[in-house]
Order: sequence, then C-alpha cells, then structure tokens
Amino acid sequence: MAYRPSRKFKKTLLGGGAFVVLAGLNAPAALSFAEEKYHAYKISQPGYKARYGSWEQVHVPGEHRLNAIHAALLRTGKVLLIAGSGNNQKSFDAGTFKTILWDPAAHTFQAVDTPEDFFCAGHSQLPDGRLLVAGGTARYEVLDGEVKRAGGAMRVKNESPDKAVTLRKGTVFRSPGGVEYVSTQDVTVPRAKREFKVSYSATGRMKPWETRVTAAEARVFVEARKEGPQGLTTQAAQYTIRGLKGEDARNVYGIAQKLTTNKQDFQGIKSAYEFDPVAERYVPVAPMKDARWYPTLVTLQDGRVLAVSGLDEVGDVVPGDNEIYDPRTKKWTRGPFRYFPTYPALFLTQGGKLFYTGSNAGYGPADKGRVPGLWDLRRNVFQEIRGIDDPDQLETSASLILPPVQEQKLMVLGGGGVGESALSTPRTAVIDLKEQSPVFRAGPTLPEGTRYLSSVLLPDDTVFTTGGSRDYRGRGASDILKAQFYEPRTNGFRPAAEPTVGRNYHSEALLLPDGRVATFGSDPLFGDKDNTRIGTFEQRVEVFTPPYLQGDAPRRRPVLGDGPSAFDRDGRATFATKDAGRITKARLMRPSAVTHTTDVEQRSVELGITRTEDSVTVEAPLDPTLVPPGWYMLFALDAEGRPSVAKWIRVDLREPRG
Repeated sequence: MAYRPSRKFKKTLLGGGAFVVLAGLNAPAALSFAEEKYHAYKISQPGYKARYGSWEQVHVPGEHRLNAIHAALLRTGKVLLIAGSGNNQKSFDAGTFKTILWDPAAHTFQAVDTPEDFFCAGHSQLPDGRLLVAGGTARYEVLDGEVKRAGGAMRVKNESPDKAVTLRKGTVFRSPGGVEYVSTQDVTVPRAKREFKVSYSATGRMKPWETRVTAAEARVFVEARKEGPQGLTTQAAQYTIRGLKGEDARNVYGIAQKLTTNKQDFQGIKSAYEFDPVAERYVPVAPMKDARWYPTLVTLQDGRVLAVSGLDEVGDVVPGDNEIYDPRTKKWTRGPFRYFPTYPALFLTQGGKLFYTGSNAGYGPADKGRVPGLWDLRRNVFQEIRGIDDPDQLETSASLILPPVQEQKLMVLGGGGVGESALSTPRTAVIDLKEQSPVFRAGPTLPEGTRYLSSVLLPDDTVFTTGGSRDYRGRGASDILKAQFYEPRTNGFRPAAEPTVGRNYHSEALLLPDGRVATFGSDPLFGDKDNTRIGTFEQRVEVFTPPYLQGDAPRRRPVLGDGPSAFDRDGRATFATKDAGRITKARLMRPSAVTHTTDVEQRSVELGITRTEDSVTVEAPLDPTLVPPGWYMLFALDAEGRPSVAKWIRVDLREPRG
C-alpha cells in the first residue's frame, strides 16, 4: 500500500492543461478527480497487484446481458447464468425468461432456451455433471397498498374416493353470499381416502363393514373477480365451484378462512429440470411434490438431492415438508420433516449429517427455524448449537466449509436483521465439528457490518470475500467496495484489491477453472444515497485475479498433463507432468452453484500426493460424505501457492445399488 506516484506522474496530473480543468471545478470535485486518478494509478502497479490482486471487467455483448440471479460452474468450464424473469414483473408477464452460458476461456456468450421462470429456484450439482434446477416463480408479490383484488389460499376438498379432480386456472369459486373468486393456477386434488373398519358385537359376532371416507385436499391461490372491498371476507366459508354438476358438485368444493387485500407474497412452482452441460439444454424431470420459491438444494453422499424450504403455491413458507430427488429414477420422494426459513445454508458433513449455519435469505418468522445446529437425516433429530454472536443477524449472512473439508470447520460471515432491517454485523464465527461439544468461536471482524457478502474458496486454502452492503439491498448507497482474504491457519483477514462494481442482493461469485474469481449481479433498491432514485440491476461482470496469478506467475504455474477423467475405486488418479518435482499439494474443488449468498456446493478436499520423475498420483479420501459424487476441479500447487489450471475429474465413491 506504500506506492507513491512519480514526479512525472504528478506533473502529468497537475500540468499540461489539468490546472485549467481543476480551476474550473469546485474543490471537492477536484479532490475527488485527483483521488480517482491516483487510485487508478496505484492499483495498476505490478507491486500492488502482486500483493493484493487485480480486477477486470468482462465485456458482455448487449444482447447477452442479463439479471444474473443464479450462477453455476459446469463441468465443461462454462458458467450457467440464470435470470428467469430476473426480478422483473414485465418480463414475467411477457413470459420472457433468460439463461446465458458464458465460456470464460473462449470469451463467448450464448443464449439458452429457458422453459420456465427459474427466478429464485434452487440448484445442485448431480453425480453425472448435470445441474438440477428445481422451483421458481409462479406469481410475483403484490405489496401492501397495491393489492386491488382480495385474494388468498383456497383449500379445495374432494370427497370422492373414485377419482382425482383437476381444476384449471381460471376456475370460479362462489361464496354463500355470491362473491366470486378465480384461481390463478391449475390444481389437482387427489382421490379421497376410503377406509374399511371391522367391528364386533358384544357376543363376538362380526358386524357389517363400516366405510369411512376422508376427503383429500389441495390448495390454490384465488383472487376476487371484482376489485375493491366487496371481495373481502374475514370468516371461514365453503365455496361452490362453478361448472361442476351432479356428484362432482357435491364432492368437490372450496374452503377459505379469509381473503384480504393484505400483501400477497411470491408463489413457487413444482417444476424441476436437469441442465445438460454437453447438449446445453434444460431437460424436464418429475416435478416436486411441493411448489418451492427460494428453496435450498443440497447434494447428499449417495448422490441424491434434498430440497428444503421455499414459498409454496399460495406464498406460505413450506411448513417442513422436505423432499429428495433421485437422479437415477428422476423422481422425488418425501424427506425428513423439518422447518427452515427460505434458502437455509445446509452443508453435508463427515458422517452424513447436515450442518445448518443459521444463514438464510429471509422469508419466515424471526423466531422459527433460525437456530444453527446439526441435523441427523436418518433419525430426523436436530441438535441445536447456540452461542454465536449476533444470533438475530444471521439473515443474508455468508457461510461455508473452510478448506480443507477434512478439518470439518465451518464459518459464518456478516449478516443482517430479519426482513428489511437496517441492522448488519461485522461478526464472523468458526465452529469445529470435530470437537466433542462443538461451539461457535469468534473469528476476526469484517471492516464493517456486511450483508450479502460473497465468499469463495481458493485452491491455496484461503477464502476470498468481496462485496456486500451495509444496509438492506444497498439502501443509502451502502455497497461496500472492499475485498479481503481469510487465512484459516491464522484466523485472520488480509486486504485484497477493491472491486469497482458494488454487489448486494441477487449477486454471486464463484471460482473459475483457471483460478480466478468471477462476480455477477446485484439488485439495489435505490440508486442514490438519499433513496430517491430507483436502483437498476447490475449486469456487469467483473473478474478478480488473485496474487498467485500476477506477474510472470501464469508462466510458472504447474502444469498437469494427460490423465484419467475419473478416480479409480481406490480414489487414485495419475497425471503426466514435467513439474512433478515442484508440486507440493493438490486440491479437489467442487464447482459452485450459488444464489442469494447461498453456496452449499463448494468444498475443497485435500489430496494425498505420490510423485515420480514425470508423473504425480493424487489420492482422495474414500468417504462420500467428504467427497460427494460429482465432477470436481483438480488443482496442483507449487510451494509458492501457484495453482495449475484445473483438470476436470469425476469422483463417485458410492456403494453400488442392489
């Protein structure tokens, strides 16, 4: 940081006509101009870059710019950027949904057909390298004061044990008083459940069978046909369904507790797709049992994927009905029941339990499902772990498994108060799950209270953190143009080069195969300090080059040659290399799938190394709870911490089925 401009630079800045420019400006503007010039000079110096790294904006052609809500690195090295409708009501109404594939190696962008609105979906890496994308948006929220038609959840009952009933979008429900409401989605109500009961008389003779029918139920969101207060109802009532006749009219009906003009939240969809990185297209699979908006998807040790939380088809937080996707059958089954707020950060830990750091993206009450803990899925037992500082400010915090994963330490960074709170915390905390009674211990503080912080694992065992904002969604021009490295060995931060693009809500960052970090998105509420100008979505892409790739480092980085595309059953893989003698360690890095400060995919695995004169053999731990099945980036590093360009390699340590 001790670099000073040369005399020649000062003369250039203040001479040659610059004096005339400065004289025509007021003093604050002149000072700002000079500071910007000096800052640009300082960060361009080789010595500065070698110590702090550097940033560079990526040129994105106009037709390929999008509101990046989700980012996932594919096994082809390309980055899938998903906007869906991109938090844009007009795009949603028009059915305009976007996905872009960016190839950072070839510097190309291409559009991908996007079949549904994946805005605020969940995603997870599958064992074969496909990306599972599930959930998304069925309906945008309508805020208090803007709701023109009363609406809410209609429970649709079916008392027929003989057939299911499907009611299409636009079905009319009529109240006893004659007020009509219209459904906003299709809804299918299963058959009623028929049970036979056998009973006996006092003398022991069997009585005739008794039949009991329990009505089936599904929910759908409805709106009043007419605007205004005449559509309001605050009492429970039974509704007839227009168009049904005879037995159907008697068996199928609606029940609503109240239908109001209160705020109407976003609503989720049940759809699920696999994105094929080779064919570069979305492939539909079986839908989820529950609609989900803002869900977390986390890969388990057997390659299946657990879907947790989200807003359902009427805008309520899914009450704890989680489900599991099997990529072999392409179907969903019920998972263990447990409530979480939306986008909970859940990490697979050694032994198969999930650790919930308490990080989440917001929807849900402040006093429910927010305590961190260890979740045993097999027994469905949750062990709460309290004691983290600022426990009321875990929303919009970042969290990750620290490198290497074998250490089983997790970190929480920053966060803010529930909802639109202005509270934010600089707190970080680390927990060691290898301890007999794990507890959170304070880590180093961030430069200031920070929400929406991006945190990325690097192959040299450091954590790169960048961006975020002090206030909710960057209000008051509170974006934080700072970055830092966290060193797990010393439990401390050291500064990194400052980004030039602010990142808050709806922003992402991920590690690229060449060892750089790419950042995307940001969705501020306002565009000025006084909160008078509506904010615009940040579509610029900025890439950070760490110090380990500065100067002549790219020429001196280790190179891995030919080798296998998968580890063998003993967890070994051998690669030809002329640099075997100077390769000191190797790391297996799981590619990211990140949204809303939530990236439960990334993890760094320490590998064993055996060298010959012209080859290196790496060995992975034979534990799928440490190394879930899938494609990974393999980095070889020298003693200076310079990583090779990653080799893509598949790991699958699952036991064969049946």
